[in-house]
Amino acid sequence: MIKINLLPQRKPKRASEPGQRQVLGGVVVLAAAAALTFFAVHLPVSHDVATLKQTNDGLAADNAAKKKQLKDFDNLKKVVAAAEERSGAIDRLMKAKAVPAYLLQELADILTPGRMPTMSKAMATRISEGPQGDPNRRFALDWDPRHVWITSFTEKAGAFTFEGGAQSDADVTQLAKRMQASVYFEEVTPRGGERLTDRESGSTYYRFTITGRVVY
Repeated sequence: MIKINLLPQRKPKRASEPGQRQVLGGVVVLAAAAALTFFAVHLPVSHDVATLKQTNDGLAADNAAKKKQLKDFDNLKKVVAAAEERSGAIDRLMKAKAVPAYLLQELADILTPGRMPTMSKAMATRISEGPQGDPNRRFALDWDPRHVWITSFTEKAGAFTFEGGAQSDADVTQLAKRMQASVYFEEVTPRGGERLTDRESGSTYYRFTITGRVVY
């Protein structure tokens, strides 16, 4: 007897083509390579760039702070140079054996902030603000003697010549008035006041000469 199968036959599954498997494999490899590049290269480089940027920002802020601190460096350098010159001038005076010690002390006092020249009672009254005071002899009590410096001091037979530099002509006047008020000097006469320019710093100053006689 012949059996007839009326059920439809199942079609066999189509096998994937070899080309599709290769493409899929390539995509997987590329994705893996991209992930590896991102985690192994990009992230470390990004971290290094962020670290360098933070370091550069810190250096820039530090440089800005230092520039601000050095803003007045030139002025400070001039002040230090003037102080060193004044100190050296006092040392030179102290080494001048022909000049009496009390005279050197008087000059040191006049050139020290906050100190007054040695004056007689009559002179103290003369420079005072009272009715008996002489405006032509009066000097400013808040004057800063650090604005002047000595370059030379010579004395012979009682006559002296005092040379130096000052920041302004008014500083020369204040120095001369203090020497005029001192009991150790007489016939004090300021001369000069020539304005000069320092070649190195470019700052201007006044060169002056004061003459007079020493009271022994």
